[in-house]
Amino acid sequence: MILVNNPGTWSDAYAPLQHSTWNGWTPADLIFPCFLFIMGLALTLSVQQRHSNGAARRNLYLDVVRRTLVILALGIFLNGFPLFDWSVVRIPGVLQRIAVCYGVTALIVLTLDTRAQALITMALVTGYWLVMALVPVPGQHSAGISMDTNLAAYVDSALLHDHLLHPTWDPEGLLSTLPAVATTLLGVLTGHWFRSGQHRSAPVARLVGWGVGGVLGGLVMDRWCPINKALWSSSYVLFTGGVALLVFTGCYWLIDIAGYRRWATPFISYGTNPIVAYVLSSLVAKEMLLSHVSRHDGTTVDLQRYLFETYFLPLASPVNASLLYAVAYVFLWLGVASYLHRRHVFIKV
Repeated sequence: MILVNNPGTWSDAYAPLQHSTWNGWTPADLIFPCFLFIMGLALTLSVQQRHSNGAARRNLYLDVVRRTLVILALGIFLNGFPLFDWSVVRIPGVLQRIAVCYGVTALIVLTLDTRAQALITMALVTGYWLVMALVPVPGQHSAGISMDTNLAAYVDSALLHDHLLHPTWDPEGLLSTLPAVATTLLGVLTGHWFRSGQHRSAPVARLVGWGVGGVLGGLVMDRWCPINKALWSSSYVLFTGGVALLVFTGCYWLIDIAGYRRWATPFISYGTNPIVAYVLSSLVAKEMLLSHVSRHDGTTVDLQRYLFETYFLPLASPVNASLLYAVAYVFLWLGVASYLHRRHVFIKV
């Protein structure tokens, strides 16, 4: 997320590091669902561990509510910073979707058994597809999935007018959060499979098979339900769920079976304080855009652009310099995350 969100300049960025404009997908569109998937998987294991340690169910519910509200508040704070003009501040966002997906999924895990969780996952994927495909958009003669005339955009505009990323819709809007919960639940179901101990006897090929099945299912469904991150379409859930499972399986094989662990150290450092790294990197990036410095010719420019033009643009072509800046920004926050990790500072949200 840090790499994709912080190019040296948005006008010169490699296509794989930019989100798809509407239908279709790029590698950048795979990051968010992979995060939700692994959050769901980790949630399953952590809840089981706390149960084993004797945690009271009431305390588990209270922790879920507290954490959901904290992450939600952090997301709105990021959107409002630094002006905090609440009349137009964007209410949806990445952290807000993470908060809702975490809260809803955690309550499902604490309340319902595995079979019910699987049924809810299927109901969310199927129901969202049917609603988007069959329910007419008010004011239109039929359902649609164009950028401004789809049911998700209508709901966003009706309930959050003037508080969206775009005039009439938001990529992290209200209705499209429902299938995002399904993505998180796919991680939960994978966590149940691991918790059951089946991974010790079942071959990795079974996980690969499920992952490939998800990818192929999404690609087939794309014919009548386009893969679309902004809408978090049902085909997108299947496709990215399959990708997330394949990525996880690859990591599981490399680390737990083959024993190759050292390559994952940077990811562990980031993973021990992920929300902190994301929030601080976003705040600093915003602050650099608001801070202005003078060029040699007397003109002023924001600090981010000044750093890019002064230290990175002379090194390579614009598109490569833009990538170098983004990579440098990732390593900057890796340094912060590594320092916290070495000092055993884990900021729980």
